[in-house]
Amino acid sequence: MVLGLIAGGVLRREASNHSKVVWLMVAGLIGLIVGSIIGWSGLCPVVKRIWTPSWVLFSGGWCFLLLGFFYLVMDVLNRKAWAFPLKVIGMNSIAAYCIAHLFDGFIHKNLLTHFGQKPFQLLGNGYQVLLEGAAVLLAYWLLLLWMYRRKLFLRV
Repeated sequence: MVLGLIAGGVLRREASNHSKVVWLMVAGLIGLIVGSIIGWSGLCPVVKRIWTPSWVLFSGGWCFLLLGFFYLVMDVLNRKAWAFPLKVIGMNSIAAYCIAHLFDGFIHKNLLTHFGQKPFQLLGNGYQVLLEGAAVLLAYWLLLLWMYRRKLFLRV
């Protein structure tokens, strides 16, 4: 959470876009390197499950790098059209969370009822679970798209 506050402060400050991107990228590399060194040295293992300090630095480094990259692409280079599917989810993230937890079994069951097993075995039995998951995700996204187009947003 503290790293998120720091990143937000960087993005809000009066500075050039270039310096913000550089700051985020350098901070990301430092986090990755320091977290990895602490983990490899045996001082503190990189363990997500218990959120060790080395894990916080390592994962925070990745977050800074990704934020820097997406800030560069979206805000500096103004390349936003490719992110529309993500915008649909992000504009209604509370609804997405509720749909995923309340309708998961319902949607999966109905996809199998209406389409059967064959379409999901198209690439072989090993990929059946992947194709079923992709179909469920598509159903979630289509529901969120319907809400987005009608300007139905759940907010707190």
